[in-house]
Amino acid sequence: MVKRDVPAIAARHLGRVGGVLQALREVVLEQGFVSEDDQRVVADVFNISRADVRGIVSFYEDLKTQPPAPLRVRICQAEACQAVGGRRFTRAVEERLGIPVGEQNERASIEAVYCLGLCAQGPAFTVNERPFTHADKLDLDSALDLLGEAGSP
Repeated sequence: MVKRDVPAIAARHLGRVGGVLQALREVVLEQGFVSEDDQRVVADVFNISRADVRGIVSFYEDLKTQPPAPLRVRICQAEACQAVGGRRFTRAVEERLGIPVGEQNERASIEAVYCLGLCAQGPAFTVNERPFTHADKLDLDSALDLLGEAGSP
């Protein structure tokens, strides 16, 4: 990803209600994550402490602080998906990718989410933002095959 002009991004949101959060989200949209340097720049532009910016970044799940893995798997952990095998599917994904939920390696990340809006069709998950339903019938290997991303972790 091409690194954007973070000072310009932050300056566009200066003086707006929620401007710091908006600026940080735009940085993530542009480059996939917000680095320590980016946090420092945002703090400087908004004339707030780095601790304040770090607090915002740590509070919001979507403000990632490291580059995203090429394969991003998000699995619903809400009750509707759990009731139809979501936990079993989650364990299978963890085993298949060799990492636990909430972690990432050089190849993949697994994230817990609590609603994908597909409750009646669970267990639900996404692979690189593409939704999949009925995970009890469609395993992760099949989803990866559909995306052309199959292979060993």
